[in-house]
Amino acid sequence: MEEQDWANLSHYKEENLKLKSSSLNEQRILFYGDSITEQWAEIVPEYFSENLYINRGIGGQTTPQMLIRFRQDVIKLKPAVVIILAGTNDIAGNTGPSTLEMILDNIISMVEMALANNIKVILASVLPVYEYPWAPGLEPADKIVELNNMIKNYADKSGITYLDYYSALVDERKGMREEYTTDGVHLNVKGYNKLIPLAEEAIAKVLK
Repeated sequence: MEEQDWANLSHYKEENLKLKSSSLNEQRILFYGDSITEQWAEIVPEYFSENLYINRGIGGQTTPQMLIRFRQDVIKLKPAVVIILAGTNDIAGNTGPSTLEMILDNIISMVEMALANNIKVILASVLPVYEYPWAPGLEPADKIVELNNMIKNYADKSGITYLDYYSALVDERKGMREEYTTDGVHLNVKGYNKLIPLAEEAIAKVLK
């Protein structure tokens, strides 16, 4: 039945069970997203282990998939803070066509669920991309700029912290600077190390 698990609900099943029975780290910080988030824990594992941060990224996922698993992979783990980084795979068309409004709607639904459960939210900008290697010809750069503006406007209006990763990584073509990426979409060690102080600043701000 694995192939029918569209939102990959079984991906973190075992880890979630272990976490729920653990009383350690009551001020949990949870990073939620797609491969950009998932690979962070693989490429810079000490950032998560030393801070006891939880990583709930799943490669390739779009916002509707993330929305479906939000309750079990975020809310039931009772984090103090969730950092949501989502939307690039929607623009790439990973689960079919999607408008920027649809992406924002899914992100807003995740935020509302978190806030309703007393979880503080940090909304991260989508990272710059000039071209998706697996979906060439989509010209995503300007769509990402527009989506980030929509996310920032929503965050500002709602009193939510907006975490601007985009500005730290972008080049003159509105793609990702070469020294930070492996393929124009995903980050290398240098790229993740660029994000860490930005994430830390946002976490400190919401925990104040």
